[in-house]
Amino acid sequence: MTDGEIYSAKNIQVLEGLKAVRKRPAMYIGDTGIRGLHHLLWEVVDNSIDESLAGYCNNIDITIEEDDSITVLDNGRGIPVDMHEQGRSALEVVLTVLHAGGKFDKGSYKVSGGLHGVGISCVNALSIKFEATVYRNGKIYFQEYSEGTPKGDVAVIGTCDEKTGTKIHFKPDSTIFTQSTTYNFETISLRLQELAYLNVGLVLSLTDKRVIDENTNSYLTKTYCSSDGLIDFIRFLDAGKNDILKPPIYFEEKNSDVPIQIAITYNDGYSENIVSYVNNIHTVEGGTHVTGFRLGLTNALKDYLKKNDKLIEKKDKVEIIGDDFREGLTAIISVKVSEPQFEGQTKTKLGNSEVTSKVSNIVMKCVSQYLEEHPAEAQTIIKKVILAAQARNAAKKARELVQRKGVYQIGGLPGKLADCTDKDPANCELFIVEGNSAGGTAKDARDRKYQAILPLRGKILNVEKAYEHKIYDSEPIRNMFTALGVSINDQKELVLDKLRYHKIIIMADADVDGSHIRTLIITFFYRYMYKLVENGYVYLALAPLYLARRNNEMRYCWNDNEKDKAIDELAKDGKKDLVVIQRFKGLGEMDPIPLWDTTMDPMKRILQQVTLEDAVEADRIISLLMGEEVEPRRIFIEENAHYAILDV
Repeated sequence: MTDGEIYSAKNIQVLEGLKAVRKRPAMYIGDTGIRGLHHLLWEVVDNSIDESLAGYCNNIDITIEEDDSITVLDNGRGIPVDMHEQGRSALEVVLTVLHAGGKFDKGSYKVSGGLHGVGISCVNALSIKFEATVYRNGKIYFQEYSEGTPKGDVAVIGTCDEKTGTKIHFKPDSTIFTQSTTYNFETISLRLQELAYLNVGLVLSLTDKRVIDENTNSYLTKTYCSSDGLIDFIRFLDAGKNDILKPPIYFEEKNSDVPIQIAITYNDGYSENIVSYVNNIHTVEGGTHVTGFRLGLTNALKDYLKKNDKLIEKKDKVEIIGDDFREGLTAIISVKVSEPQFEGQTKTKLGNSEVTSKVSNIVMKCVSQYLEEHPAEAQTIIKKVILAAQARNAAKKARELVQRKGVYQIGGLPGKLADCTDKDPANCELFIVEGNSAGGTAKDARDRKYQAILPLRGKILNVEKAYEHKIYDSEPIRNMFTALGVSINDQKELVLDKLRYHKIIIMADADVDGSHIRTLIITFFYRYMYKLVENGYVYLALAPLYLARRNNEMRYCWNDNEKDKAIDELAKDGKKDLVVIQRFKGLGEMDPIPLWDTTMDPMKRILQQVTLEDAVEADRIISLLMGEEVEPRRIFIEENAHYAILDV
């Protein structure tokens, strides 16, 4: 046998301490990309939040240092520093031992997000530099680490009178986070804003030492604090929508062993938006608390309809299902669970079965009471539900029509689709192109083996403002469904079994109209083909804005900076007047060869993948920019105008 075929005790590796975390970091923080990088910060902040939940912390300061390291300071009790039974400081045990911490002792924390006890030790393991400073017992304690290994014992470095708290400073290891170690201010800002809404009275501040605020001539700083909690939060989420309930419904149950807070409102839109949290952890995939909420809401509204059946006229009689009660609904659910069972360390779904009935019962009770005490608002909700049921039936017929029409087309595909010859979805790309002219050029430019072209005529429907059945009546949208091979089942879920392309590339002109068309298509994908975005199948093709030419030398440029650089390169002799600049007004102006070279050739093109880093914020921004309400959109544009690239 060769050495490679021998399998013995010598092949068994035992990873001591935090080496396992460095060996397989994705097992502990989800991934080592941008999301995993920010997850390190969330773990540290969650520890401070747990101190707040326990009633010992009301201020948390986060600082992004100039070198992209992070400092988190709270005024909690401070991590214990006395000697542990292991023969070393409790601080060192917490920072170096997996599944170590005060979260398992319910005398220290009744509820917490960091129940698994691996959070801050993982941050330590994945940081090239990690410093812990503890203010406790009138003294200041300090210990430094690198890659999870202490560089010395816990030492007293000063006194602090009555001050208490913990300061954690860490710099992520660039050999682990190879994609980037740069923190995003807006990503952190949005999370802190969430936490402020979820923890009434808690003050969180964020300072970015990489940026100077022009107004104050000091470091960019934002402070977050909410006095009305979930009421403020739901108004923030629905800022771009026309609410039909004012004020929102709010109720809470504090005396239960599972404290519950819920805010509910309805708008005149067609999407359901339920945002859920367990111990301040955003459960992106929902879980038993969301199941309980839906069950309680449906039962309350069904019960009210039975008692008030005269609200529905004979001509409006229609079968009503659970989905109809949630059309246009925005809800925030926050529960505190002493022993949460999350699916995975990244805590995206709650699994505690007992939570379902607790949430369902409180929702049934409180919503029923609200409906009885607010008959006008109740009638508004019921009218919304009836319209939703009627629209659902119409949409179902329209969806069935879309799928039937596909059968009668040649090969079951839209007539304008120029398909590729390869039938393996993993190899195939679909370019969704604006207009017949650009579509014709793209068809000539493509590699027919694996690239398909679907031209769309003009701007597609803004699905944020349209009834669902109207959406399926739209020819461009029907063509996208048919070309992609996807369908929607009775549960309104996208079925991907027959998806024909694993790269769906939106290719529009590099001007204002092109940006609008891209936004409309992305809005459609987000609302009706969410799984395509979630699975990473949707991309934007970046077409060049300019061609700089001098004699036979050419440079394609994607922005003004690249254009200026190209002019300098082509005019090294100072004769800039000999450089000809062509501004591309549309893809249809480009010949097939340059279109292939700049936008379609996999070896040269620039693609932007459409991702969902924060689904809550994505939903809010799409509603704000594409919805009916004008005033919130105007405010957003005024606040962000300095980011605009003018097409003049």
